[in-house]
Amino acid sequence: MSANGNIVTIRDLSKIYQQGEIDVTALNRVSLDIRTGEFLVLMGPSGSGKSTLLHIIAGIDRPTRGEVRVQDIDITHLNESALADWRNHNVGFVFQTFNLIPVLTAYENVELPLLLTRLSSKERRRLVTTALDLVGLGDRMKHLPKQLSGGQEQRAAIARALVTDPSLVVADEPTGNLDSHSAQEVLGILQSLSKDMGKTVIMVTHDPKAAAFGSRQVHLEKGELS
Repeated sequence: MSANGNIVTIRDLSKIYQQGEIDVTALNRVSLDIRTGEFLVLMGPSGSGKSTLLHIIAGIDRPTRGEVRVQDIDITHLNESALADWRNHNVGFVFQTFNLIPVLTAYENVELPLLLTRLSSKERRRLVTTALDLVGLGDRMKHLPKQLSGGQEQRAAIARALVTDPSLVVADEPTGNLDSHSAQEVLGILQSLSKDMGKTVIMVTHDPKAAAFGSRQVHLEKGELS
């Protein structure tokens, strides 16, 4: 966290894609501060740039120009290896598609990010069990994804995102494939991560009901904050 309480500082950020000979502006000179521990919701119509902004903050994509500082590190200046290392240690990802590996149990799916570390199997077990208990899946850890409901699969994905104790949890339409009840459960967990655990959560959604769980909403329109 920087001295002013912001975990993310974005200045004059632009992203331009080339489609053939045409330049397509996904983000146009966006500046934004995100405070440590807030649940920020990025809203906007399809093509507004909200997912592009999320992916740049998370180090999945790179901007064309501008600055993105996370915990006072300008991640736009990191090389690919350093960026991947930063991402592994600082960002937990939750996507619309759960991205669980079908042949692995819930426990094994959640453990995957820890296999990149030097932790002992005993320490990995402690962290995985804690993460699964946190999302209410302590009694489902031996189940394969096909034995879980959609909501349970997404909760397992959240546990996987949390198991490395990241600074940022980023969620891209995390309730898009869920029924209303499961969506409420998942959103409640994300809200609790911010309120009770002090995690910074950044979520992309087009659903006002989902957005209401956040502590602040930011709207994008045609690549600009509106």
